[in-house]
Amino acid sequence: MAAGDRAYQQGRYAEAERFFASALERAERVGPQDPRVALSLGQLAAAYQAGGKYPPAEPLLQRALVIGETLLGPAHPEVAATLTALGGLDTARGHFGQADPLLRRALSIDERVLGPEHVEVAGTLDALASLERQQGRYTDAETRGRRALAIREKALGPEQVEVAASLSTLAALYRTQSRYVETEQLAQRALAIREKALGPEHPAVIAPLVTLSAVYVEQGRFAQAEPLARRTLAVAEKALGPEHPDAATALDPLAALGRVRGRYVEADALGRRALGIREKALGPEHPAVAASLRDLAEVAGVGQNGAPAGAAATPPLAI
Repeated sequence: MAAGDRAYQQGRYAEAERFFASALERAERVGPQDPRVALSLGQLAAAYQAGGKYPPAEPLLQRALVIGETLLGPAHPEVAATLTALGGLDTARGHFGQADPLLRRALSIDERVLGPEHVEVAGTLDALASLERQQGRYTDAETRGRRALAIREKALGPEQVEVAASLSTLAALYRTQSRYVETEQLAQRALAIREKALGPEHPAVIAPLVTLSAVYVEQGRFAQAEPLARRTLAVAEKALGPEHPDAATALDPLAALGRVRGRYVEADALGRRALGIREKALGPEHPAVAASLRDLAEVAGVGQNGAPAGAAATPPLAI
């Protein structure tokens, strides 16, 4: 395994970025349309995205798409893989309208060329399910998420990290629908697979940890929620850094815990920190920024003993 691939799989994204950038530079010496250039572009874009650097990833993938379509044709599985990566990036950036046609085109290519039960199809189905969840299309998201899980379990077995990805996608969906029993079961299973395969401090454990801690808060299981939420934030900050968008996501359950337990000053501070991360990393128009603003408005409107949280220093947020 190449050093860049190893660093990426181990969650060392800044290190992977350096390796992939060097590989891209070497590939470009051969020629700008060489297949190795497209591969390196995709790898570098993945490292940027995993590291929370979304804007520089997009032009790399767009360039990889052009090279792939030129060399392989518009209906090749490698083109589909680039389309899936672009669609996933657009979803992460909140560009849902751009993501949808890219992912649908990728799914169509893979189903036609590789067959409907191929594991590559499962990856695109998962990406579509995540998009549809965020669009509120829950029935479609569940259908695709369940299909992705079934394909991966059949092709790879029940304990692979790809299976954990599908479990985590479905768990996030069920949490949105307040289907707590199913959410907990799926998130626990995803977490166990990832901890065993990747270790307890790998960035991949953050998603199921966030889901579990949030579900415990929403169910009033505070004694379970708080240590799990604090572990989630510690993992995110250590693995990704305190300014990564996933660090903001990890702050959310702690802020929610503060709100429901009447610790309004703490909730306000955590919420403002999450908002600042998101505005910087994602831009002011991202849906997650709007969600942070709503949470902060709730804290400001209630506050401890009926007063706005942090009222002495900070006025209520306008939305």
